Amino acid sequence: MKVSKARKAIIFINPKKKNVHDLSNEIIKELNSLNIKTDVFSSLQKQDFAEKDSWDVAISLGGDGTVLSAARTMSPGNVPIFPVNLGTFGFIAGVHKSEWRETFSEWLRGDAPISPRVMFEVVVERDGKEINIGSCLNDAVILSQGKLVNFSLSFRETQVNSKSSRAEVETLSPGKALELGLYRADGLIVSTPTGSTAYSASAGGPIVDPELHAIILNSVCPFTLNHRPMVLPLGEVIVEVDETQQKGVSLTLDGQVTEKIKSRDKIYIRKAPNYCFLIASGRQGFFQALRTKLALAGGVEGGLPLA
Repeated sequence: MKVSKARKAIIFINPKKKNVHDLSNEIIKELNSLNIKTDVFSSLQKQDFAEKDSWDVAISLGGDGTVLSAARTMSPGNVPIFPVNLGTFGFIAGVHKSEWRETFSEWLRGDAPISPRVMFEVVVERDGKEINIGSCLNDAVILSQGKLVNFSLSFRETQVNSKSSRAEVETLSPGKALELGLYRADGLIVSTPTGSTAYSASAGGPIVDPELHAIILNSVCPFTLNHRPMVLPLGEVIVEVDETQQKGVSLTLDGQVTEKIKSRDKIYIRKAPNYCFLIASGRQGFFQALRTKLALAGGVEGGLPLA
């Protein structure tokens, strides 16, 4: 992870946010005065950067959705994200637009907290071939278009192997995966701790500390009442769509990347090799957002919408 000695920054903007271009120009001017070069990209455009580690910091200007887009793009290069919130109080974007300059200066000095967040990588096995769908910071969601989804669910835990005194390597535990059962539901949400306040929470899932190492499984409107949300240790979730499922099933990452699923497809959802590093968006801001949006511990009466 890169900190402090920033020479080049990339700015992700949500062009639909009010005054985003004015703030972007303000940030560019300030960074140029610090001899930090800048590139600007729209979060709504498809991004395929060949060298994801050529930037020292990524600045997102928008809401949580803009952070999600930046995280999928920048995390393979371990580029930390400076998330400036231009919407309502976000669970992920924790830097207020009026405080960006002071907070960025703290990061340059090495004084701003860095919050490491687990990400998932998602692979679909189809006809003996693997299709890399991508990564996600919030969740991978399998949904049916009109009919219930029939699928089997299994899980293989991650084990940590100490290869040397300096490094630990995470691998999947050997042996057969643990069978969790057959499901019939409108869909399935496989959420990271960061995503526990998103779609999963709306579907009745638990709210989890965003820096935990865990996987949240939450079926959407299950056919039977005995399918409850589960929190599992990090590992690999395997979803196999029933062969009778002909069409109408989709897989969506962070609500932004979608792939059509076919019968007999196997979906592998596992911890990504890289984390998302969020600047100045740690536990304190997370629980403040909970108090504000969910009216917890004396927060705003009635709460605010999750999204």
